[in-house]
Amino acid sequence: MLSDVALDLPVRAVLPALVEALATAGAAVLVAPPGTGKTTLAPLAVVDEVAGRVVVAQPRRMAARAAAHRMAALLGERVGGRIGYAVRGERRVGPDTRVEVVTTGLLVRRLQHDPELPGVGAVLLDECHERQLDADLALAFSVEARAALRPDLWLLAMSATPPADRFAALLAGPDRPAPVVRAEASLHPVTRIWAPPPRPVAAPGAGRVDPALLDHVAATVRRALRERDGDVLVFLPGAGEITAVAARLADLRDAVAVLPLHGRLPAAAQDAALWLRPVGTDAPDGSARPFRLDGSDAAPRPETADRRRVVLATAVAESSLTVPGVRVVVDAGLSRVPRTDLARGLGALVTVPVSRAAATQRAGRAGREAPGAVYRCWSEATHGHLAPQPEPEIATADLTGFALELAAWGDPDGSGLALPDPPPPAALTVARESLTTLAAVDAGGRITARGRAIAAAGTHPRLARALLDGAERVGADRAAEVVALLAEETRTGAGDDLTALWRRLRGNADPAATARWRAEVRRLRAALPTGPRTTPGTDRLPDDLAAGLLVGLAYPERLARTRRVGGSAYLMAGGTAAELAAGSALAGSTWLAIAVADRSPGAPSARVRLAAPVDEATAREAGGPLLRTDREVGWSGDDVVAREVVRLGAIELADRPLAAPDQELVADAVLAGLRRAGLGLLTWTPEATALRRRLAFCRQALGDEWPDVSEAALLAGAATWLGPELAGARRRADLARIDVAAALRRLLDWRQAARLDELAPERLPVPSGSRIRVDYADPATPVLAVKLQETFGWRDAPRIADGRVSVLLHLLSPAGRPVAVTADLASFWQVGYPQVRAELRGRYPRHPWPEDPTTAEPTRRAAPRRR
Repeated sequence: MLSDVALDLPVRAVLPALVEALATAGAAVLVAPPGTGKTTLAPLAVVDEVAGRVVVAQPRRMAARAAAHRMAALLGERVGGRIGYAVRGERRVGPDTRVEVVTTGLLVRRLQHDPELPGVGAVLLDECHERQLDADLALAFSVEARAALRPDLWLLAMSATPPADRFAALLAGPDRPAPVVRAEASLHPVTRIWAPPPRPVAAPGAGRVDPALLDHVAATVRRALRERDGDVLVFLPGAGEITAVAARLADLRDAVAVLPLHGRLPAAAQDAALWLRPVGTDAPDGSARPFRLDGSDAAPRPETADRRRVVLATAVAESSLTVPGVRVVVDAGLSRVPRTDLARGLGALVTVPVSRAAATQRAGRAGREAPGAVYRCWSEATHGHLAPQPEPEIATADLTGFALELAAWGDPDGSGLALPDPPPPAALTVARESLTTLAAVDAGGRITARGRAIAAAGTHPRLARALLDGAERVGADRAAEVVALLAEETRTGAGDDLTALWRRLRGNADPAATARWRAEVRRLRAALPTGPRTTPGTDRLPDDLAAGLLVGLAYPERLARTRRVGGSAYLMAGGTAAELAAGSALAGSTWLAIAVADRSPGAPSARVRLAAPVDEATAREAGGPLLRTDREVGWSGDDVVAREVVRLGAIELADRPLAAPDQELVADAVLAGLRRAGLGLLTWTPEATALRRRLAFCRQALGDEWPDVSEAALLAGAATWLGPELAGARRRADLARIDVAAALRRLLDWRQAARLDELAPERLPVPSGSRIRVDYADPATPVLAVKLQETFGWRDAPRIADGRVSVLLHLLSPAGRPVAVTADLASFWQVGYPQVRAELRGRYPRHPWPEDPTTAEPTRRAAPRRR
């Protein structure tokens, strides 16, 4: 076939060496810069040397179709002859087909069906650097199939920017890696222009892209149009940014055609961007061969033929695809990648800086047909700090489908496969748990018969479960229609109403989208067992409830009930909060079955992207495994609550009081409430407070053998010292009636109880005969507040705790006001007392002020007043 193509691209020079390497080793890596022709010429060279069909695997459907059309055009043929393609729901091949371009996902399905790949002579894995899950599986399964069953099968990995040595080792083993063939020169030179924003912009993340950066991208496009010739290809992270930049360029539409290009566009819109125009010698006879991705020959669109084009694209245009006429690339420097929240089962699209490998791929788009230029909206210094390769999908994505494929292959953990990276253990564990819930794998991770039926559906395992189980409830046709809608990128128009979207597809609002959807419906319908039985009555279920039931079967943890009537905030059965967008047509629905939601890191709730309204009965049916009835006795608010609760996951459906709750559970609830609210729930009489302080003093003075009566210790040990009272308590009020002092004494053994009054007396006798209460508020320093005249005769302050601690005396005037504080009474009598006597004897003449208080008679009364 290669001899039928006159086009001379740089990769052509190394094709003889590539064929020789494959003939010798059976596997090889081809490294070729963008625009060198590896996707179109390498398959044509290989097919000349093998007896069977050459299968070329592409990571994207659009790229698979475009590559097949490109090769057919180079041969002067239509697709379906010697060149064919197959993607999910669509296949165009014939008896003469020698080269078939497929998606990596379809190649995985074929390997699972028959790993020998009968009739296939070579497998070419294109753009292997992109590291999508299907691409990793296709590589690993192909390597094992070749080693175990098909040593004659040629295996070639191709990319512009792969880690070549790593892939060479994966293809043939680390001891004898596969040969690496390189095409060094690109087709045309590409000039790099560093064009960072004039002012700093916010770093990318989970939120929206900084509008200042989008302003700068639009300004850079205008600059490129002034400075360069040819069409401009602009790389942006998502459809929202494409719309925003298109709006900023709206004033150019009379002179420039501004066209979007991303995977969810209708075919007609993709057509406008990928339409081939007469550039160079695309056909063997030197004439141009415009074509459309639907396979029909056509001339260029009149509205774009005479104007320059600005194509605003996502990463879909990064590799394999040729966007004709492009001489300039403007790269915003951002990519949008999925992140999975394993705990909540939700994903989020996060904007990240582009990798250096992806930037190289993007720049290469400018040099495919002529010398070009790339305007990079970042600095050369920033470029040096970018990641060398994009993060592999296996590191961040939901691995449920991946784990099912491993189980179906017979290697549940993938440890024996040539995977470029092992799956993260936590993500793989969550995936296996999901598969176990679906009964798709057994306890050992081995696939079950139901698992094989789920895998055979060729869609995500959750959606396959909805298809298989939902067909009996809503009918096979409606089940296939809704699952196809959820699985396919056929969502047309704005809005989050799944049922409305379903009606638009049925109504052929976008014929191309409807055609793709119906093709997937037919495929899924064929995957169902013949003649599934429909449960009587469910064929009359309205479409919105049927759609909601199917969504609920796929994602029962996303069944959600509004937090307040008529509101837009919901609680999902999985426990995650969710919010409808402002103006949503679903607002006011009491229940939703949420098909698509994402939660940005740090956001308080998930944003609902697609959902169907349901009623409670449908939610109960779909979420059956999450339904449970709990008898709860616990502390809620400020008292004990005993009730029977019916829940759907985290959503409370109904509750009623328990008339006779288990008393042990009630006691546990009272204890939990005490520990939560603190000791303030108890009634602390002066006696109880004083006893607690005396015990604290004993621990401070005598050591840890005495009980700890701190708040934390008392709460931790409450079951012991409050045990009898808790056993009979039923509510908060019962705690207030407890005799705390009596309960505290349970903390003492009999020896401590016998000596407590001796070691920490509640009152101390003073020389006057009074018994004065000791203040133990500070456990390190007990205080005795006593009138000075009552201490006459004491030479030293009293000591307690077996004489270890001297009591701190607060000596008071006859009026009860402090006149001195001392623990050294002997020193006070000698030094402090004379001054106090001199100051106060005139003020209190009826009270004695002897010169020697140590020998004076103590008194607590004043002398009688003279008449």
